[in-house]
Amino acid sequence: MTFSTITSSDELWNKTRDYAFACSWRAGKSMAKLMNKNAFSEWERVIVAMDDDGTICGFCTVVKEDCIPNSKYFPNIGYVFVDEAYRGHRISQKMLRYASEYVKQIGFDKVYLVSDHENLYEKYGFIVVDRVIAPWGEEEKIYEQKLN
Repeated sequence: MTFSTITSSDELWNKTRDYAFACSWRAGKSMAKLMNKNAFSEWERVIVAMDDDGTICGFCTVVKEDCIPNSKYFPNIGYVFVDEAYRGHRISQKMLRYASEYVKQIGFDKVYLVSDHENLYEKYGFIVVDRVIAPWGEEEKIYEQKLN
């Protein structure tokens, strides 16, 4: 398993965009549209997980703003997805660790994540610091992880 931090100038960009668009998670299409627009700026990145044979098996983003507009919490890890065929192998945990390390390298001491999942991100060291109503009307938790 390898992880890559990519921008629009990387050769994996289009392959990852196409994978996100076609994946089973409806939010994948939203991420693909952002990639099409090259909506990632400055230090924002897409992180892609690949099997040893180069098959994409998951992705996430590191962004200033995730799905909660005008949030005071940043940077965010967003769009966390692992392909069904690869679940159960701790890929999301490894990808979160990789993304957190990137965030630390660019100078931040905390990272945030927005989710409605129960008891998922807590096992990776995230704690709930806030609850907000998302634009689609549902309550989401804002998780924080301090980076050592």
